[in-house]
Amino acid sequence: INFAIPEQTNVVLKVYDLLGREAAVLVNGNLNAGYYTVDFNGTNYTSGVYIFKLETSNFTALKKMVLVK
Repeated sequence: INFAIPEQTNVVLKVYDLLGREAAVLVNGNLNAGYYTVDFNGTNYTSGVYIFKLETSNFTALKKMVLVK
């Protein structure tokens, strides 16, 4: 998962299944401005569609991803 933040802020990046259950917390902390890449290891998850949510103090984004094994 690639993302960029324009300024230092608290960032939370979580993955949810389609039922809304939290599957993983990938980032939870203060990050400096810049570009980031975070790996989602799907070894312990079933194939299917997942939603990741990126939250900062003034921005929220939801995106779908497909896990294929």
